[in-house]
Amino acid sequence: MNDVKPSNSARDFEVTPGYAYYVFGLLFLMYAFDYIDRMVISALFPYLKIDWGLTDTQCGWLASIVTITMTLFVFPVSLLIDRWSRKKTIGIMAILWSIAAMASAFTKNFKQLFAVRSVIGIGEAAYTAGGTAMIAAYFPEERRATMTGYFTAAIPLGSAIGIVLGGIIAETIGWRYAFGLTAIPGLFVALLFFGVKDYKTADIVKSNVAADQTGLSTKMNFWDIANEFLKTPSVLFTYMGYVGNTFVTTALITWLPTYFHRVDNLPMDKAGMKTSVVFLLAIIGAPLGGYITDKWRKKRLNARMLLPATTSLAAGICVFIAFTLLTGSAQYMMLLLAGLLLPMFAAAGGAVTQDVVQPGLRAMSYSLAQFCMMALGYSLSPLFIGAISDRYDLLTAFQFLPIFALFGAVVFFIGSFYYVRDLEKVAKVQLKEET
Repeated sequence: MNDVKPSNSARDFEVTPGYAYYVFGLLFLMYAFDYIDRMVISALFPYLKIDWGLTDTQCGWLASIVTITMTLFVFPVSLLIDRWSRKKTIGIMAILWSIAAMASAFTKNFKQLFAVRSVIGIGEAAYTAGGTAMIAAYFPEERRATMTGYFTAAIPLGSAIGIVLGGIIAETIGWRYAFGLTAIPGLFVALLFFGVKDYKTADIVKSNVAADQTGLSTKMNFWDIANEFLKTPSVLFTYMGYVGNTFVTTALITWLPTYFHRVDNLPMDKAGMKTSVVFLLAIIGAPLGGYITDKWRKKRLNARMLLPATTSLAAGICVFIAFTLLTGSAQYMMLLLAGLLLPMFAAAGGAVTQDVVQPGLRAMSYSLAQFCMMALGYSLSPLFIGAISDRYDLLTAFQFLPIFALFGAVVFFIGSFYYVRDLEKVAKVQLKEET
C-alpha cells in the first residue's frame, strides 16, 4: 500500500470557495454548450443522407473533421493558454465555435458543411486544457479529481442535449434550425467569462529537489519541456488510456442514434432520446469516478491510475456482451451499464495530467492528452465505424469496440507503477493572481 502522500501544491492564488464554484460553473456551461454544438450532427445523419445522398463514411467525416482541426490547433492554442491568458483564450474560443455552429444552418451541400464544421474544431481547440488548468488552480489537490469529474460530466450532458434537441427540432421545424438554435446560448456564457480572475502566467522551471530546497530554479527551454514529458511515464500511459476509452465513447455517441433508427425503426427524436439516456448516466459516472478515486487515493496513492484501469476493463466487457450476446431490451440494459462505467476514467486521468507536471505546463499536459485522444480516438472512431458499416453493418462495426476498451485498461494499469515516482519529482511553483 502507498501510504506516503506527497503534494505538489504551492498556492498564492487564493479565491473564496463561492467564487471558485462560480468560475467552475461558467467553465461547465461552456463545456456543455461545446458538446451540444459538436454532437447535434449525430441526430441529423438520416436527414442529411436523404437530402444530400450522403454515405455513412461521409457522415463520419462530418463528425471527425471537428476533431481533426482541433488536433491541428491544440498545441498552438494550449501554448497561448499557458503563456498568455487562460480566461481570454477560453472566451475567444467559445465565441468562435458558437458562431461557426450557427453558420452550419446556412450550408448548401456536404463540402460547405464540412468546411464550417472544421472551423468549430478550431474554436474548440484546447478548451478542455484551459478549463482543466483553471480548475487545478482554483481547487486544492485533494479535490482535483472530484472537480475534474464534475467538469467531465458536461460532456455527456451536452452530448445528450445536443442529440435530443437535434432530433426534436429536425422532426418539428427542420434540421437546419437544429444547428442555429443550439448555438446561441454559448455566446452569452463566453462573454461572462472575460470578467473572471485568472492566475499570472507561471514560470516553467526544471523539476529537481535542489530547486525546492534552495529556492533557486532554472527556466526550461523547448527540449527541457519535451524531456519533462518523456521522462514522466505515468502521464504518457494516461494519454494512451484516453485514446482507448474515447475511441469507444465517440463511436457509440456518434452512431447509436442511427443504430436505434435502423434496428428498432425509431424516428430520430426517439432514437436520440434513447441514446441520450445511455450517456446521461455519465453525469453520475464521471463525478463518481472522481469521488471514488480521491477517497481511494488516501489509502493507495496510485489510485488515479488503478481506477481507470478497472473501469475501462469493466466497460469493455459490457460493450462486448451487449453487441455480441444480446438484443432488444437486454442489450439496452447492458449499454446503460456501459454508459455509467465508460466515463469513470476521465476524472482520474485528467487529474494525473495535472498532478505529475508543474503549473506552468498544465494546459500543455492536458493538450497532449487531447492531441492523442483526438488524433487516434475522436477523429478515427466515427470514420472507422462508418467505413465498416458501409461494408458490412453497424452491429459488426460496434463489435470491434471492446478491443479499444481493453487497450485502455492495460495502459492505465502499466502507468500505475510509475505514478508515485513521477509525482514526487514535480517542482513546486507559486501561483499568483493576474493583475
